[in-house]
Amino acid sequence: MRLAVVSDIHGNLTALEAVVESLKADHPDLVVQAGDMAVNGPRPGEVVDRVRSLGWRGVIGNTDEMLWDPSARSQQEQRAPKLLGWLNVLFDTLAPWARERLSNAEVDWLRSLPRELRLPESTVMHAGPGDLWRAPMPDASDTELSATYAPMRAGLVVYGHIHRPFVRAVEAFTVANCGSVGLPYDGDWRSSYALIDDGRAVTIRRVEFDRDAEARAIRQSGFPLAEWLIQVQHRGRFTRPT
Repeated sequence: MRLAVVSDIHGNLTALEAVVESLKADHPDLVVQAGDMAVNGPRPGEVVDRVRSLGWRGVIGNTDEMLWDPSARSQQEQRAPKLLGWLNVLFDTLAPWARERLSNAEVDWLRSLPRELRLPESTVMHAGPGDLWRAPMPDASDTELSATYAPMRAGLVVYGHIHRPFVRAVEAFTVANCGSVGLPYDGDWRSSYALIDDGRAVTIRRVEFDRDAEARAIRQSGFPLAEWLIQVQHRGRFTRPT
C-alpha cells in the first residue's frame, strides 16, 4: 500500500493545488491530511472545500479546533508564557478572520474529523497523542520520540504541526513528520508531504508552488497580516508578527 500524508495547508490554495498535481504522479492508494487546514492563510473555505472534494481522510489540528473551541487558550498560556503574544495573534486575529470566511457546514465537517487515524500499518495524528499543541522537534532525542509515540503501538507514526519534515527510526518503529504544505518552517519554502510504501519506506517530497500568485491572493483577500505572511512563505522560516 502507498500512503501519502499532507498537513498544515493553512489556507494556501496555491500550494495545495501544486501538491495535488504532484500526487498524481505518485499514485498513492490513500491520502490523509493531518490537520491545520484553514487558519493562517487567505483562502480557508476554498481549501476545506477542495480537500473535501478530493475525498481525503484526515484528522483535526490545533488551529482547526480553535475555530469552535477557544478553551485551549488558557492552558497554552500557562504552558508557554513566552508565546503569549503569538497566542494572542492566533486566538484574537487569525482564527476569527478565518471563521468569518468559513460556512457552518465547513466548520461542522472539520469538527467531525477524529484526533488520530489508525491504519493497518501506521498511525497519523496532528501533533502528540491526546495533544494537538505539542510535538517533538526534528532534533528531539530518541528517548523523547519513543516516550511520545511508542504508546501508539504502531510500526510508523506520522504527524504534522511543527512544519519541519524528518524521518527517524526509533527502537522498533519509525517516526516521521510530513512537514507543511502551505507554510514550511525549515528554511525550504517548497511544500512538503510524506510518501510511505508498505508502512515502512518513508520519502519526503518537496514541491514548488507559485509564491507570487499566492502573495497576490493574500493581499487581495484582506488577510490582516498580509506582508508578514508573505515574508514567512518566501523565507520558509517562522517569525512572529510585529
